[in-house]
Amino acid sequence: MAEEKTKSNPPEGRGGPRGRGGRRRPHGDGGEGLGESRGGDELTEKVVFINRSAKVVKGGRRFSFSALVVAGDRKGRVGVGLGKAGEVADAIRKGGEVAKHSLVSVSLKEATIPHEVYSTFGGAKVLLRPASPGTGIIAGKTVRAVLESAGVKDVLSKSLGSKNAANVVKATLAALLQLRRREDIYRSRGLEIKETKAAEAPPAVA
Repeated sequence: MAEEKTKSNPPEGRGGPRGRGGRRRPHGDGGEGLGESRGGDELTEKVVFINRSAKVVKGGRRFSFSALVVAGDRKGRVGVGLGKAGEVADAIRKGGEVAKHSLVSVSLKEATIPHEVYSTFGGAKVLLRPASPGTGIIAGKTVRAVLESAGVKDVLSKSLGSKNAANVVKATLAALLQLRRREDIYRSRGLEIKETKAAEAPPAVA
């Protein structure tokens, strides 16, 4: 019992599992897929992944944390940020600031995406397909965080290859950046969109 008690007491300072004032750090075991969200004035933040790393020094181990955060306004703008600090809260705050400063606009078609898209980043591969209204977001927790922050409500997705959270998030963001609406493509080519008239309904039979 004495040996277990000795192992549970970390060295003094910011590097131990317990933060200032003896408070235990939340999610100190890595916190994969926390899904934590914080709403600001317009932007929302979602903590996708928290990683803990340890450095062995003379006095024991010093822990540091990195937080992968996704921010978006749910109206077509989304960003990803990675923050590193000796405290979980500081890492999340830094990641949120980076995500807010790296917002990019993506092309959406109402509540879904305009067309099918496939993207890769590192070993991660993500496939996105448009879905009919009411389908919802059919995706894993990592891809879902990016799609929800961007404002997508109906989509089908499949994550292939690596399950690394950072690579999956970046692959999803790269897939969203590949989206193009028909109006934008026609405008870039200098063409006009011909509006198709709906077929007239047959007269009602008395």
